[in-house]
Amino acid sequence: MTEPATPAPDATGIAPVSPPAVEAATGAPAHVRRRRPRWIIYLAMIGPGLIAANAGNDAGGIATYANAGSEFVYSTLFVMVLVTVGLVVVQEMSARLGAYTGEGLMSLIREQFALRLASFAVVALVVANVGLVVSEFAGIGAAFELFGVSRYVSVPIAAVVIWAVVVFGSYRYAERVFLLLTVAFIAYPISAVLAHPDWHEVATNLVWPHFVASKAYLLVVVALIGTTITPYMQLYQAAAVADRGVDPDEYPATRFDSVSGSIFANFVSISIIIATAATIGVTHPGVLHSAQEAALALVPVAGVHAETLFGIGLLGASALAAAVVPLSTAYAVAEAAGVERSVSRRFREAPLFLGLFTGLIVIGAGVALVPGNLIYLLLSMQILNGIIAPIVLTFLLILANRRSVLGDAVNGPRFRVVALVCVVVIAVLAVAVVVVTVGGWLGL
Repeated sequence: MTEPATPAPDATGIAPVSPPAVEAATGAPAHVRRRRPRWIIYLAMIGPGLIAANAGNDAGGIATYANAGSEFVYSTLFVMVLVTVGLVVVQEMSARLGAYTGEGLMSLIREQFALRLASFAVVALVVANVGLVVSEFAGIGAAFELFGVSRYVSVPIAAVVIWAVVVFGSYRYAERVFLLLTVAFIAYPISAVLAHPDWHEVATNLVWPHFVASKAYLLVVVALIGTTITPYMQLYQAAAVADRGVDPDEYPATRFDSVSGSIFANFVSISIIIATAATIGVTHPGVLHSAQEAALALVPVAGVHAETLFGIGLLGASALAAAVVPLSTAYAVAEAAGVERSVSRRFREAPLFLGLFTGLIVIGAGVALVPGNLIYLLLSMQILNGIIAPIVLTFLLILANRRSVLGDAVNGPRFRVVALVCVVVIAVLAVAVVVVTVGGWLGL
């Protein structure tokens, strides 16, 4: 039987989504689906891109963005515009690799690079992600403490619920739960508007660089990059696209999901900075020390209920990332080992994948119960991710540039330059942080 031809690109340069792709996304008969507007079809396929990008707005992300607004008011907004471009670039490459190869990022690294390099990438990722899992459960605990519930009660219960959603559900079921959790982020754009910031200052800082020559500013910038372009996001993006069964014919809709998800996630991030700057940074600038201080940014929205609203946003963000981070780690290790990995599998079918996911949940929840300062923990994890990110992004860039991997879908000349600049800038900032940090230890 002859295979149907792949639809040709239209005037916009985007190929129409094929009937099989629409059927997979909507479940409707082909003759009905073809009558539907394309935007409805694209919305039906939203999932991995939105989830991966918004997972970056986790407990550590909220703490980092709020701290940036509190300490430096609006001066980091231009950095966030540049970071948004970088996020769109790397998430699109990750999604493209997943769709055109049917494999996750770590699986491709294992196949395309020497064993030592692949092992180094896995170790670097696991080290960073273990710390992140701890911080996500610490975020869940901090959110419930705003409601008067002890973390010694809330964290174990949350761990069991998150574990059950993934282990006992299919990928589609888990994806719907993850998408539902992204609704919590709507509070922050509303807060940014109702905080009545100086919009002229906001606009000026968005379009014109306002850098501060200080070690603290450099650390915050790298933390912003680390929490926005986090290695687990690229790994989850590629693995989830492959796990969803997306193929090249479906990629236009998947690209829309990836790009729009990245832009929405950073719209939320920028909103958190603006809200915090307008309510805390303008009046009492300085480093945040607690979730209660960060909750002040929502006072214009909720008044005396600011802590409750902040707690809801923090809980949704932390719960989403507490599932996505260990999942991305399990995907990576299972891919590197070349064994079965899928949320839709059972323990006997994917023991390493689900066993590692379970172990990370237990470790993350357990360590999060140890007393400590949440804000310091979260900021430290974002700086660590900012340092490790260039390693994973270098592998990603090389893979997306290889015609032997992507064929005609390989990075074009212009895209290759933009991607290279993004990776180099992140790498330079990461090295600068290491130099500054070591210099501080030596008293320089």
